Amino acid sequence: MKIALIGHGKMGHIIENIARERGHEIVKIIDENNIHELASPEFRSADVAIEFTCPKSAVDNILKCFAAGVPVVSGTTGWTESLPELRLMCDKGDGTLLWSSNFSVGMNIFMELNRHLTRIMSRFPEYHPEMEEVHHIHKLDHPSGTAITLAEDLISLYPPLTRWEEPAPDAAPGVDALAITARREGEVPGIHTIRWDSPADEISITHSAHSRAGFALGAVLAAEWLPGHTGYFTMSDVLNF
Repeated sequence: MKIALIGHGKMGHIIENIARERGHEIVKIIDENNIHELASPEFRSADVAIEFTCPKSAVDNILKCFAAGVPVVSGTTGWTESLPELRLMCDKGDGTLLWSSNFSVGMNIFMELNRHLTRIMSRFPEYHPEMEEVHHIHKLDHPSGTAITLAEDLISLYPPLTRWEEPAPDAAPGVDALAITARREGEVPGIHTIRWDSPADEISITHSAHSRAGFALGAVLAAEWLPGHTGYFTMSDVLNF
């Protein structure tokens, strides 16, 4: 399969290595120095593009993939206010996008576990959830896109909550809010913990990434799945959850 890479930082390099190990051809690598080559013949020859950049450039990159007729897998977070517009374009047949806040297979299992646990906990209002996420100091957005996805799933299934918020230090969240604490430390790839606390006890689930390799492998698996599909998809479609 022919793959184009948009973004060639730490994640981009790991994705490149995994894609080559799995027998794929990298036909074009785009970074901030050659962004104009998103319209090049080499880029257009790709079966799929994988985009890991930054929030301020993600939407424009995806739109240029649509214009080039190249399906795109994107793992950039921090821009989801524009996602409904891109989904509508996909529904109209103007592009194909597979977006996920986290491509790790383990994290997607964790997301499914979060949904299942929340359905159970909705029967026990004496428990109240909160979330903490920890990432490396280079991560620009907070809370993480993964934390927001987990929160949105939780809120949709737990009636006492209507929203999430990042409370100020030592401030209590609103009674209808899921508190998310975001910490930035060292080179932590990503740790997400959801705690359910009650007067009697506490239940918690945690996903801790050991490296970025799991994210990169998941992105390549998504890229292998996407050709032949049209529209908007998530990692749940790839894993058939």
